[in-house]
Amino acid sequence: MPLSVVILAAGQGKRMNSDLPKVLQLLAGKPLLQHVIDTARQLDPADLYVVYGHGGAQVQSAFTHERLQWVLQAEQLGTGHAVMQAMNLIPDDHTVLVLYGDVPLVSAACLGELIHNADSGALALLTVKLPDATGYGRILRRADGAVTGIVEQKDATPEQASIREANSGLLAVRAAMLREWLLGLKADNAAREYYLTDVVTAAASSQVPIRPIAVAHPFEVLGVNDRLQLARAESAYRSERAEELMIAGATLADPTRIDVRGEVTVERDVFIDVGAVFIGRVHLGSRVKVGPYCVIRDARLGSDTEVKANCVIEDAVVGDNCRIGPFARLRPGTVLRADVHVGNFVEVKNSVVGPGSKVNHLSYVGDATVGAHVNVGAGTITCNYDGVNKSATVIEDGAFIGSGTMLVAPVRIGAGATIGAGSTITQPAADGQLTLARARQITVADWRRPTKKP
Repeated sequence: MPLSVVILAAGQGKRMNSDLPKVLQLLAGKPLLQHVIDTARQLDPADLYVVYGHGGAQVQSAFTHERLQWVLQAEQLGTGHAVMQAMNLIPDDHTVLVLYGDVPLVSAACLGELIHNADSGALALLTVKLPDATGYGRILRRADGAVTGIVEQKDATPEQASIREANSGLLAVRAAMLREWLLGLKADNAAREYYLTDVVTAAASSQVPIRPIAVAHPFEVLGVNDRLQLARAESAYRSERAEELMIAGATLADPTRIDVRGEVTVERDVFIDVGAVFIGRVHLGSRVKVGPYCVIRDARLGSDTEVKANCVIEDAVVGDNCRIGPFARLRPGTVLRADVHVGNFVEVKNSVVGPGSKVNHLSYVGDATVGAHVNVGAGTITCNYDGVNKSATVIEDGAFIGSGTMLVAPVRIGAGATIGAGSTITQPAADGQLTLARARQITVADWRRPTKKP
């Protein structure tokens, strides 16, 4: 049966005390609403409707990259009213799945079970058992266990408020039935709102099967209304990603001190130390070691590579058996072939460094092609920018660059060439030869250091 997904994202989020709409608050580096959209996409919906209200222009502009149907809820008259705004666009023969833009951690597997039950003609509800369900609607059941309705916290009697089984708000049902029940909603409650939860009572009255599905992990239905709840969601997300990495073959020095803000894949026997942050798409080959407090974004690291403490790697490809850091930075466009060493306080940008080459200390390599088995001495800089244009440096196989060398691009260093320490090279250096470019050293007699005037 075709699926339409409705995401409710109209809330203002006053408790966030923020200029950002609530659904744009960041969780693991991306907006809450983006998490919900990404999960919904896994279900292959025919259409995805986002009901917006407060901060609508901000919300829409943040998702221009997504194919979405935007539905305005001009007045905030409750969740039932919000869903009603989208129903005018949804065909009767669709199944409707209702999600919330501030409930970001629900799994596609859990939602798939809801949809399966709804396709069979039932009203499927996602429920959760909590030690303290304060703030949630409670699931009402008959003595035989059948669900008869949901009562909101504001309207619950003391006895009902003691119920631990709570409503997550997420549900799935056929569009024709949902439309009929929504048209019958009344705002006769403490909040004077049209509650989506009242369709449960309507379903029971219509003899439609109600299938409550208990979520496996309560954090999946954790709503985010303030920054405390946002922090709890971040912690839950971090824990889930850490478990996935460990199951896949990584050892984490401390699973509570790792941040995964994207998609990280690992091969066997990877080790990740504390404080590592992974952003975007990252792949770690077998036996990779990531030292403490590294930041790795959109990168691929080959097997047996070690990244020592406090390195930053972004948009880079690193070959097998490389050694990086500590305190090294690989900027976008960097490619390190196998067995490369990039040492402390070295920055590499938009460059290819050939196999077996070393750039070990206090150097900058930018817009360069470095051959195999090259040694770049401490304090070497490829001077690639003249204030307007970038130019390339080529260092051929086997070259040796002495410490403190300035390579003024565009320039070529020949195969097997040696550059004397302290040189400024502006012309091509011949293959296999020693090239020097130093000013003559002199001593100035009777020179005195300047002193402060009295």
